[in-house]
Amino acid sequence: MKKTASRRAASQETTGTQLMFEAMRDARASLHEAVVHAGMSVLRAMLEEDRVKLCGPRYAHDATRTATRAGFVDGELAFGGRRVRVRRPRVRGVDDREMALDTWERFAKADPLTPRAVEQMVLGVSTRNYDRSLESAPPHVSARGTSRSAVSRRFVQGTRAALQELTSRSLGNLALVSVMIDGIHVGGHVVLVALGIDEGGDKHVLGLYEGATENATVCTALLADLRTRGLRTERALLFVIDGSKALVKAIRDVVGKHALIQRCQVHKKRNVEEHLPESMKRNVGRTISAAYRATEPDRSQRMLEGLARQLDKDYPAAAASMREGLEETLTVARMGLDHWLARTLSTTNPLEFINGRIRKTSHNVRRWDGGQMILRWVAVSLVEASKTFRKLRGHKNMPKLVAALRAHDARLKPSTIDRSRKAA
Repeated sequence: MKKTASRRAASQETTGTQLMFEAMRDARASLHEAVVHAGMSVLRAMLEEDRVKLCGPRYAHDATRTATRAGFVDGELAFGGRRVRVRRPRVRGVDDREMALDTWERFAKADPLTPRAVEQMVLGVSTRNYDRSLESAPPHVSARGTSRSAVSRRFVQGTRAALQELTSRSLGNLALVSVMIDGIHVGGHVVLVALGIDEGGDKHVLGLYEGATENATVCTALLADLRTRGLRTERALLFVIDGSKALVKAIRDVVGKHALIQRCQVHKKRNVEEHLPESMKRNVGRTISAAYRATEPDRSQRMLEGLARQLDKDYPAAAASMREGLEETLTVARMGLDHWLARTLSTTNPLEFINGRIRKTSHNVRRWDGGQMILRWVAVSLVEASKTFRKLRGHKNMPKLVAALRAHDARLKPSTIDRSRKAA
């Protein structure tokens, strides 16, 4: 008897919960329909007010009237992520030409559908499910513009605009002290992304460039584009890169001696470990991490060179990887920066965060249709990522970095003067 009573109580509780949720759903639908109905009523009132301003009150005699009512015509306005049909009042002037209503013109010019489509796609909504992601339209409202093709067209339009803005924006007004560059593989292509850091520690997406591989030509093209758009290369800049030889060559070719190159310590550790068996990766990785945590850069270099000598006999490829560009992994360590800023600028982690956002945004794409599509998706991902940017970790120590860069410029000036004298 007790079990039967408990089951009956549980059944009644479940039924009560279902009824409550159904009532809430019905109430929400009724509220949404009421809001839409009220909004449409206000819109009709505003349109009629515009017509009264042009034609005067209805049925009132006015000898100076310059416009007359001309009935209604079906039109469309953007509402709730779709296009809805609205009866638009018409007005004709003395020359029998139709006159515009200010309210209608203002609402018709606004295009909230394109940014809405871009936002929904970025959040992971597919074109097939776009209509389901919107609040349902009331039965009395005739709507369109939520088909897969319509949403896709708006998304292409919005992302194309984002790409154009990102790749044409002037960089001359940015007081940049560091540029981070890294590549991400998308749909069989490599997209290089450049992130700038200014004197205050703020981050700025500078540009992107697509290529089949991360070669020197693609890297040079990216840097040349940044310079054309205002990146100052006549004074010292800190470049933080993943360790690619192609990037190093491109930076040297475009920026020259004003470039200070910091190779990512995380990438260096990963590259060395790739040449080792699983049994050794952990211990060697710990040794590399401990060396980079050392407070004195000379000691760090000695520790890493000692590790390379230990690996020489059995794992020469790992030893060669350790030695390749070793000094450039300690560039920031030699600047005397505080711990957090030095640690942040010694890796490309800020760009790794952006790459993660790109992968998350585009994870629903099943088929990539060429480089332009890839660039559009990466561009809109960068725009979304930039909305979450915070100041660089350790940004309060940025004046020391600026001072180190200006000191590098001062060391270069005498050699520049000597060359000009020899040329004379």
